[in-house]
Amino acid sequence: MEIQETEVQTNRVLTIPNLLSVLRLLGIPLFLWLVLGPEADGWAFVVLAASAFTDYLDGVLARRWHQISRVGQLLDPIADRLYILATVIALTLREIVPVWFAVALIARDVFLAGLVPALRRRGLTALPVHFLGKAATFTLLAAFPLLLLGDGESTLALLARVFGWSFAIWGLGLYWWAGLLYAEQARRLLRTT
Repeated sequence: MEIQETEVQTNRVLTIPNLLSVLRLLGIPLFLWLVLGPEADGWAFVVLAASAFTDYLDGVLARRWHQISRVGQLLDPIADRLYILATVIALTLREIVPVWFAVALIARDVFLAGLVPALRRRGLTALPVHFLGKAATFTLLAAFPLLLLGDGESTLALLARVFGWSFAIWGLGLYWWAGLLYAEQARRLLRTT
């Protein structure tokens, strides 16, 4: 989760929150290997759940310990986007989620990436984060482990699929809604700078 410019407290790089973000990034290839290689879904579930928890924890610790940093502002959203991208691609390749769902998620990030050059030309590095963006990311990161757990025939798998798709559809809607709000923020910033 990105932190607003006014909350930057430190330029330190070696902080516990930043370490958690780096560990999340290192978990991405492990997750992909577990899902696409041996199909060790139990371990892949653990990696996804740990990623979601450390995503929450790094923000809490950064604020509580006054370790909000420029590096953290970059690492955290990069880790979020890469986890979402890697997970949706892996789950699509395993046919756990349909292609339309993957395209809808990826299209939102491509849409927002199109705004970056114009923002950079005006000297803007990041948009202020709003609660809806955080809620969308949280909802998707909660959906993916459930969808993975739902790849089976047991009662537990059925429940995981139902709850996973509930979170996934809600998360997709929030993700696009947040994306449209970010686009509107960018439009206003570009008009005033």
